[in-house]
Amino acid sequence: MKRKLKIMVIATFLATAPLLMFAQPHPNGGFSPNALGGPTNNPVGPSAPIGNGTFLLLTLAMAYAGRKVYEVRANASGE
Repeated sequence: MKRKLKIMVIATFLATAPLLMFAQPHPNGGFSPNALGGPTNNPVGPSAPIGNGTFLLLTLAMAYAGRKVYEVRANASGE
């Protein structure tokens, strides 16, 4: 069972690693709005993509939950 878990973890990492490598550039090339002479009435601040952080958080949560389920089943079967 441990061998299957190791294979599943490695396969999951290899499947998701390329998705984490797609960086999104800043909308205005990394310059602040004032440097380009753009509008200065933005009270919120510059925008940033949050998709990769959300994906990473969900992936870690699934790995944690999977580990907990594995431990509960291992203890229930007497391993």
